[in-house]
Amino acid sequence: MNILVSACLLGMNCRYDGSHNYCPELEKLMEEHILIPVCPERRGGLDTPREPAERQGDRIIARDGTDVTDAYIRGAQETLRLAKEYDCRYAIFKERSPSCGAGVIYDGNFSHTRVPGDGMTTQLLRANGIIVLGESQISALLHK
Repeated sequence: MNILVSACLLGMNCRYDGSHNYCPELEKLMEEHILIPVCPERRGGLDTPREPAERQGDRIIARDGTDVTDAYIRGAQETLRLAKEYDCRYAIFKERSPSCGAGVIYDGNFSHTRVPGDGMTTQLLRANGIIVLGESQISALLHK
């Protein structure tokens, strides 16, 4: 099975600060499935490194006040296109991200306060029938 995975979880330096969030638990998943790396922010045209951003309703605002919503929308659309191209029914995304967060994101005030919600890409993928899990839920896909 093909599974979309946040590129930062696979060790690619595409986080806003130029680092990654390597997740060694993905190695077991790679034994059974094909993992397709994607960074919606990069696919939307944003650079690495970049200002951190948080979701504020239907907008994504960088810490410096720049509205980066259009880049996040493009990235979400490109990620959906990739999911369809590779027939991905599942995605494992970086939790709390304004793009990839699944179920919990930051509150939009850059206070590190978590609130219920989905990132923009997760929202679009779920609306198109793709199951999105956070990295803490990897075990749900083992042996599937």
